[in-house]
Amino acid sequence: MWKYIKRYLHFAVIAAAFMVGEVMMDLLQPTIMSAIIDDGVLGVNTGGAGDLHLIWTLGLQMIVLILFGGLCGSLNNMFVHMTGQNIGNEMRKDSFRRIMSFSFPQVDQFGTGSLVTRVTNDITQVQNFVSQFVRGMIRTSMLMFGSIFFLFQLNQDFGRIVLCAFPFIVGVLAFCLSRANPLFGKLQAQLDEINAIMQEDVSGIRIIKACVREVYEKIRFGRSNDKLVKTQLQVLTIFAFMNPAMNALMYVVVLVLLLTGSAQVGAGTATPGIIIAAITYTTQLLNGILMLVLLFQNISRGIASWGRVREILYSQPDLKNGGFDGKTEVSGEIEFRGVSFTYPGSTQVVLKDIDLTIHSGETIAIMGATGCGKSSLVNLIPRFYDAAEGMVLVDGVDVRKYDLKALRQKISIALQKSELFSILIRENIAWGKPDSSEAQILQAARTAQADQFIRSAPQGYDTLVDERGMSLSGGQRQRISIARSVVKDAKILILDDSTSALDLKTEADLYAALKEASPKSTKIIIAQRIASVRQADRIVVLENGRIAACGTHEELMNTCTAYQDIYDSQLGKEEQYGR
Repeated sequence: MWKYIKRYLHFAVIAAAFMVGEVMMDLLQPTIMSAIIDDGVLGVNTGGAGDLHLIWTLGLQMIVLILFGGLCGSLNNMFVHMTGQNIGNEMRKDSFRRIMSFSFPQVDQFGTGSLVTRVTNDITQVQNFVSQFVRGMIRTSMLMFGSIFFLFQLNQDFGRIVLCAFPFIVGVLAFCLSRANPLFGKLQAQLDEINAIMQEDVSGIRIIKACVREVYEKIRFGRSNDKLVKTQLQVLTIFAFMNPAMNALMYVVVLVLLLTGSAQVGAGTATPGIIIAAITYTTQLLNGILMLVLLFQNISRGIASWGRVREILYSQPDLKNGGFDGKTEVSGEIEFRGVSFTYPGSTQVVLKDIDLTIHSGETIAIMGATGCGKSSLVNLIPRFYDAAEGMVLVDGVDVRKYDLKALRQKISIALQKSELFSILIRENIAWGKPDSSEAQILQAARTAQADQFIRSAPQGYDTLVDERGMSLSGGQRQRISIARSVVKDAKILILDDSTSALDLKTEADLYAALKEASPKSTKIIIAQRIASVRQADRIVVLENGRIAACGTHEELMNTCTAYQDIYDSQLGKEEQYGR
């Protein structure tokens, strides 16, 4: 945590200086009050004659000290907040940058709900911990030790009485914190679970309503929330016991002080002003201890949260960045050489012994049953995952040797699940190439067969897209996603079942426009329909993670039984547009 604190250490030091000023003003008050009572009111040293002038003089001093202490406290708060907020800001930015560098398996390992909790709630706990530490540690330490020091200055017997109570106070504090500390990590994990359920249910609200599962989801959320509340109540119960126990101990100390003080007043070795000052210092000591309890609670929770944030900040990306900048002749040739693949944490082989060369400018289609490895195969090209065996080459270079940014600049991808952002339609299209001109955006939309429906929108290309594109139909989202991949003008274009929501005619028009707009780009099309792939230069048929056949539509119709079965099952649909 030090690397974040040291950037704003100057704010923390200034805050600490102002806190010293504030506490010193508090510590001087009881001594002045003692003088007002003994000399100004009771006239202990003047034969019982009070001194009104002394009361006014010392009273004004107290007011000035209070005002100065209040100013120091305000300035302390300001610099404490500047320290904590800036540290939290830096941590959030670094955490988000680290998350953006994670591979897909790392994101799955943490979970979306957990990552959200860590970047929001956990970092808030850490910045509160820093703020409380800068403010609270100085204040509590000075109040406690300053009160004891001034008590000894007033009367050594009073100081000894307070010191005798310290072992009991520390014992209660240690007992309660030892019980509460393990619960803080549990609290944050349960908050992860709630966030995960919220994220799932809000994203899937349509299917929940369609299946009439609202009650089930309410119960599921309620159970998770009940567990969180139960753990929170355990923590609160522990601290609910601690505060009265601390108060009871200190009131016992005050009682002993009064008994001892009354005896000393009777013996003439103490004055009423000293007794009142001693009680005030004891009250300040009590306040310091209660603040210390709260401080340790925040420290414990902050440290637990820091451990969770630290897991993000110090997690290294699974995919090591290569050094090759890709500044060679870009042809778009792809080669799979003896490639096998298994998802991290799984023993099931997804791809086995894949040997395939895709030539520059070629259009390759990939077909096969659900789960045969089509998407897994193309995900190896931009290094969303790494091959377990063999290698994937782009323009003759192993993708593991590429700088990830340089590699992915060569590749444009449109997925079946179209991810749109809550920005303008034109901004969504230009997302992969922010410097796109107006003409490029319009041309990409026309190629993707999206121009017509975009122009009919309320503000045309300046229409704001709802969260996750919910204001658009599935086919509209897919076409905007395809337009985004087209405008990037990458040498390799991957369409991963990204036309599944389009009707056959729109899909046919799309591929015709795409061929005309990007004749030299290498295109990889994953599809389930014969109509989507029959015009490809070659069609790869995958079965159980292996290449079962590869050839043109006509060749596969003569040689590949699996392809013939697909064709026969779709023949009725194909006759209308296929030939």
